Amino acid sequence: MNLSSLVIPVLLAAVAVCGLGRRVDVYAALTHGAEEGLGVLLRIVPALVGLLTAVAMFRASGAMDALSELLAPVLEWLGIPAQTAPLMLIRPVSGSGALAVGTELMTTYGPDSYIGRVAAVMLGSTETTFYTIAVYFGSAGIHRTRHAMPAALLADLTGFVASAFAVRLFFGA
Repeated sequence: MNLSSLVIPVLLAAVAVCGLGRRVDVYAALTHGAEEGLGVLLRIVPALVGLLTAVAMFRASGAMDALSELLAPVLEWLGIPAQTAPLMLIRPVSGSGALAVGTELMTTYGPDSYIGRVAAVMLGSTETTFYTIAVYFGSAGIHRTRHAMPAALLADLTGFVASAFAVRLFFGA
């Protein structure tokens, strides 16, 4: 048995001992936290189900491919490889979908290719914006995302452009 396998049991025991030392009903606090967690889950699940359904429909309909072709000239002008357009479209919505697209790009073009490197940096430097907003705003009960959504999408666009620039800067095109 190695030391890392003891981290979680020791941490849980330390929390229980600390709670008992402060005369806190640890079990009641645990069940109350679980109850609150279920409430949060009930508030965010509808948004997540809708989000994942929309992503699946977007990909299956062929709209993602059509939009990728439409965006190709603009992306080339920005210095972003047009092949990464599907990644840019799916990343703000789905992390697992973006990882699948990134894996596909790296399998097709190679991880050490310009496209593969740009895809890798994009995956590491951008966020699943819609998912994050759905989860965090949903758990906090915030319904108005008027300014947050455009600001977050602009940050994603900045991350995509900066990713391509950074790869060109450090690795060449």
